[in-house]
Formats: sequence, structure tokens, C-alpha cells
Amino acid sequence: MRVLIADDHDLLRDTLVLFLQSHGDIETSTAADLAGACKLIETQERYDLVLLDLNMPGMNGLEGLKTALALKGGQRVALLSGSATREIVELALEAGAAGFVPKTLPAKSMINAVKFMAMGEQYAPIDFMTAVDETPTHPLAGKLTPRELQVLRGLTEGKSNKEIARDLQITEPTVKLHMKTLYRKVGAGNRTQAALIAREAGLF
Repeated sequence: MRVLIADDHDLLRDTLVLFLQSHGDIETSTAADLAGACKLIETQERYDLVLLDLNMPGMNGLEGLKTALALKGGQRVALLSGSATREIVELALEAGAAGFVPKTLPAKSMINAVKFMAMGEQYAPIDFMTAVDETPTHPLAGKLTPRELQVLRGLTEGKSNKEIARDLQITEPTVKLHMKTLYRKVGAGNRTQAALIAREAGLF
């Protein structure tokens, strides 16, 4: 079985390779961006499955998925992500993705998912797809929209506006707009204050 793993995080990519190759019948190739993945798809022997990181360079949301799906008369391509929403996953599956693999999936489950998709099946974790959207119960969370909460989480993780925008598939100006409104709602004057308020309140 031949699998291509495309992800711009070296550590995660190397870890996935180790997971898969420890099950001797899986041969892996890697790329760090969409352009590299597409080049391998076009020049190498056909892959049984291509795993694409949703947020790596060149992806442009689901456009990268559609590009890879169309190469060489059609590919089996699955999304790999630590931040995809259920809505994005549903759109990816509708577009023809072989499945969705959360980066938090345990090693054994990930290997089983890869084999399942390589055999022609479509995969997405049932618990992810059927999870009930969380209703904020925290007093501070109750003041914010779901998107503002996501931006605030990014702030508490020390991410830049660019990183938050990439993770959430939105533009940097949109991130700044959400920050402006969430600052007002939580009573913060800047990103550091907002992150401190969220941490002190035990929001994340």
C-alpha cells in the first residue's frame, strides 16, 4: 500500500510516517506543501491514498483538496487536520474526499482509518461527525460568539493573527475585527490582557 503524507509540520509528518511504516505493508512518501504533493502525485507511481493537511501552504481551504482529487484522472485524497470544523469536513466529503483524519486520532485508529480509505471506503470519526455543538456554559464564554471564542483560544495559545487566520480559514482583517469586539466584551485593552482574562477565568 502506498500513502502520501503532505503536512508542513515536520514532527507530525515524521511521526505519521513512523506509525504507518511500523505496519510493514505501508510505503510512505512525504511533502511539505500542496505543490510538492501534486508533483509527487503526477510523477510517482500511483498512491492508494493521499493525506493532505488542511492548513498547509497552497491549500487555500478546500480548493487544494479539489486540485489533488482531479490529478491523474482521480485520486483518493483524505483531509488531515487538527482544527477542521464539522461543516468543513462535510463539504470535503461532498466534494469527493476519501475521508477526514483528526490529528488527535490515536495511532492504531489512524492506521485502521488509512487502510479503510485506501481500500475505497469513506471515513470520518463517528464521534466527531455526531458531536453536539457545545453551548457555552462559562459566564465569559456566554458573552462571545463561537468565532470570537475560537479567536480568543488562539490568543491564549500565543498565536499570531496570521496563524489564527490560517487555522480558522479566515482573513487577517476578519481576525482583527473579531479581536476588537471580543476585547470590548471581556473588558480587555489588548491581546495579552484578553489572554490573561481568559486564562484566569479558566475558560480554556
